[in-house]
Amino acid sequence: MSAQFDRLSAGRLSQIDTWIFDLDNTLYEGDVAFFAQIDKKMTEFIARYLSLKPDNARMLQKEYLVEYGTSLSGLMAVNGMDPADFLDYVHDVDLSVLRPNPVLRERIAALPGRKLIYTNGSRGHAKNVATHLNLFDLFDGSFGIETGNYIPKPKRETYEIFNKDFGVDPARAMFFEDSVRNLAVPHDMGMATVLVTSMADWSHEPADVRPGGGLHVKGEPQPAHLDVITDDLAGWLARCV
Repeated sequence: MSAQFDRLSAGRLSQIDTWIFDLDNTLYEGDVAFFAQIDKKMTEFIARYLSLKPDNARMLQKEYLVEYGTSLSGLMAVNGMDPADFLDYVHDVDLSVLRPNPVLRERIAALPGRKLIYTNGSRGHAKNVATHLNLFDLFDGSFGIETGNYIPKPKRETYEIFNKDFGVDPARAMFFEDSVRNLAVPHDMGMATVLVTSMADWSHEPADVRPGGGLHVKGEPQPAHLDVITDDLAGWLARCV
């Protein structure tokens, strides 16, 4: 088992029968180089769509991310943008930098019950990335931004849609995420929560939305809505099987 912080009891773990995984920087180790491709393409799309200089487009992109949950949601709410072209463009990226993890595959396969992907990206992106990682066939379903009517995490409404669509009992579910703020609602609903961190440097991102490794230091008090913090998802899952 590998964890920086862990307050889950064995009894609580034994109740879990639904395992919910975020996609980016969760099902693969936090990777700035990979996600930078998506980040850059968002800036390019916004600059072209709104006729902005790249620096101004990037500033708006991050403002929308912090305020609306995703840059896409801000563009839809403020600028009336149709999401289809945006999602197709930003998720057309090179997957070769990501390496499958055979141990992670083994551990996810061994989990008792259903396994689901829940991402703020598109379902197509989830399928492409998880297939490249040799994990997609292990999952019983996936939920993308379009499945939730383009309402992103961390808004409570989208988690409610997810739970209804998949018949999730929060008391028997565990949620894995790289985003601290995206775990608050699952915890309030009664789910067990696992923050997946990495050593990647996310200091270029706004503090409120950095993947978890950029926000917390071992030994410091942890937010009450986090049950587990781990920098080795495959290693920690050994506790669950």
